[in-house]
Amino acid sequence: MPKVLVARLPSDADEERAVRKLAGARHAPGDWIRRAQIIVASWEGKPTKTIAAELDCHPQTVRERLHRFNTNGLDGLGDRPGSGRRPRLTETERSRIVAMARTQQPPGRLIRQPDGTLDADQEGGPAHWTLNSLTEALHTEGIVVGRSQVRRILLAEGVRWRRTRSWTTSRDPEFVPKGHESSASTPHRRRTRR
Repeated sequence: MPKVLVARLPSDADEERAVRKLAGARHAPGDWIRRAQIIVASWEGKPTKTIAAELDCHPQTVRERLHRFNTNGLDGLGDRPGSGRRPRLTETERSRIVAMARTQQPPGRLIRQPDGTLDADQEGGPAHWTLNSLTEALHTEGIVVGRSQVRRILLAEGVRWRRTRSWTTSRDPEFVPKGHESSASTPHRRRTRR
């Protein structure tokens, strides 16, 4: 005959209050809520199969969650660390990639000197950041990362690594940008619905 599995009694009033609050929560992670509901149902004396039927899950899931709670307490309601591959880049390296694209000047960008001349830190270096130039600069700093990963990181952070096209703006005070409207002499074509 199989052993009857039940959740252990709460270690103190705070643990019981936390589990019951989580079981009735509406704005907590769904998997935590479900696991807390399993524990509360076990405290109410319901067997494993009844709990599984009420919560629409497999009885083995209920048993595993009861084991985890009995062993780890509140921490047993959470997920274990994933078994997948660990990230290759640390958060510091990811931050460095974003900071370089946002703030650091490319080595080939011309900078006006106090005497009025233009000079670059590195002759022949990139004047604007591109994915390739960012990747090369990161490699020189010792951060081994691929071009596609740099792109994914910058897109996830909402960072633009490309500058706007130089012909769309000007510092010339007499520059007038091209308007969006057509000439007044160009008639508008009306679209007909078919």
